[in-house]
Amino acid sequence: MVEVREWSRGDTARVLRAPVPDDDKYSRGVVALRTGSPAYPGAAVLGVEAAWRAGAGFVRYVGEQRVADAVLARRPETVTGRDVGRTRVDSWVIGSGTDAAHRGSDEEEHLRALLRGDARVVVDAGALDLVDRPTAPTLLTPHAKEFATLRRRLGLPTGGDRVAEASEVATALNVAVLLKGSRTLVAAPDGGVIAIGAGTAWLSTAGTGDVLGGALGAVLAAAPASPLAEAAAAGAWLHGHAARIASGTTNGEPGHPIVALDVAEALPRAIADVLA
Repeated sequence: MVEVREWSRGDTARVLRAPVPDDDKYSRGVVALRTGSPAYPGAAVLGVEAAWRAGAGFVRYVGEQRVADAVLARRPETVTGRDVGRTRVDSWVIGSGTDAAHRGSDEEEHLRALLRGDARVVVDAGALDLVDRPTAPTLLTPHAKEFATLRRRLGLPTGGDRVAEASEVATALNVAVLLKGSRTLVAAPDGGVIAIGAGTAWLSTAGTGDVLGGALGAVLAAAPASPLAEAAAAGAWLHGHAARIASGTTNGEPGHPIVALDVAEALPRAIADVLA
């Protein structure tokens, strides 16, 4: 039986912090994203938006120029371009809005290099197939179907207990696994599992996973002293709370429909509420 820790608002508050006078854009966390594609440029736009809204001090986007143009049209503060060698990166977000079947060999090598690096890496969607006991501190963010595919790749059965299965994959790959769902789970490679119940059913709409990726990147970058699984749990809780604020369900009301960008735009209010 895997022990499950229930994550709380107070736990999230202990991971987040308000900037102090000595902070600058680098000390607040540098997030870089290799996300989106010509087929799904919105994934890049939403992830970048969320990284900024979740408090990153510096956000860089690395990707095709057409996608970069869409990012800049929404968030002109973003730095674009592939040369990140002269800029410190605290966390990477990769895979959102991409398809492994359309990935070139150069792009694959760039992504594999990140998984061999030192910075924290959030891995979603089209990059999940590249993960095989990476040396970088790595967080996988699959939804249920992606998780089933991941387990099949590892030769593990599917359809069992979510907690046990998430823990098993985290241990097998030596990564943290954030398994999305109405009750999100974060499994650490040491076998521990955190459950996050914050959120709303209105969150089940296209693009909110891309927002989650950007928010996770910002929290992981800004909280290097927090264990990876705990920082991930804080990011997931914050994402769910932003959805509740955006949908009007914070006090148990039925609420109303939202789109992914609503969640990203509510992240600052969610942070202010937690830190109050």
